[in-house]
Amino acid sequence: MSGLSVFDHPWHSGLLGDDEMQAIWSADRQLQHMLTFEAAWTRALAAAGTIDALRAETLAPLIEAFEPDFEDLRAGTAKDGLPIPALVRQLKAALGDLGVHTGSTSQDVIDTALVFAMRDTLDVVEARLNRLMSALDNLQGTYGQSPLMGRTRMQAATKITVGDRIAAWASPLPAHVERIAQMRNRVLTVPVGGASGDRAAFRAQNTTIVAALEETLALPVADKAWHTGRDGVVEFASNLSLITGSLGKIGQDLCLMAQQGIDEVKIAGGGGSSAMPHKQNPILAELLVTLARFNATQVSGMHHAMVHEQERSGAAWALEWMILPQMTMATGRALTACTDVVGAIEHIGTRE
Repeated sequence: MSGLSVFDHPWHSGLLGDDEMQAIWSADRQLQHMLTFEAAWTRALAAAGTIDALRAETLAPLIEAFEPDFEDLRAGTAKDGLPIPALVRQLKAALGDLGVHTGSTSQDVIDTALVFAMRDTLDVVEARLNRLMSALDNLQGTYGQSPLMGRTRMQAATKITVGDRIAAWASPLPAHVERIAQMRNRVLTVPVGGASGDRAAFRAQNTTIVAALEETLALPVADKAWHTGRDGVVEFASNLSLITGSLGKIGQDLCLMAQQGIDEVKIAGGGGSSAMPHKQNPILAELLVTLARFNATQVSGMHHAMVHEQERSGAAWALEWMILPQMTMATGRALTACTDVVGAIEHIGTRE
């Protein structure tokens, strides 16, 4: 644990951490995705006749199993602004120049690793959304007919049922699942472009290389490299914020309903106080509000990261690296926290 981020901090991570999402965006997983691309690229070069097929089949497994010198990657990143030049130097020193990285560029490698991470993130988010919808269905079945005071502007309005409020909580969730399905087709594409994004180094073999990459990586290759067209990545981030925003609404309602004197919800396992042992604080409900606000703040930075100059930007690209993994951590944790707090509700509704 580094302690530099609340998501992996020695104690804050107890509240905010998400081991599954942490693993998806870990350095080890990202590196393996980069090596997967490099091996797939070597096989694609063989399919295009650029290198001997036997050489490629010998080389590709060695690339996939390669264990780099992380200190050298760190030093290389400090010098070059990214780890791929150092990684390629290590690969070529160990395996020879022929068939390693030829015609590709650093951004092809890193952005392909990003696509793999976004794909795995969407798998987790979709599964957790489905679990949350099931938990809300169960809550609806148990308490849906119970009476509740409707409130507008936080003032008593007219009588409703618990089911009415749960329906408001649940109604955005199917749309989030639908957006994930749409993003899989639109966003999860491999952005192969070469040095300046125009595929000039392999234009004559473009069709063959693309087909080979799609077969090996099991992902579609984009019609044109999106090295500077980051709208898909920002759409991914924006949808994370939409999800946490919906969950934040649930958390905000539960916090208000749990207030002493209102007492419209009882949640098992609330947090204690060092000074007031009689208190049972709605910790997970509060957390949903925090994470919603965090992602809403971060997504503005992702919109700033859309502004890439010319054919590649170091400044805008690095901004993504700082923001996007944190947003996925916030989203993953919000989904588990929301499902947990919904499952911990012991009573909901106006007591008569």
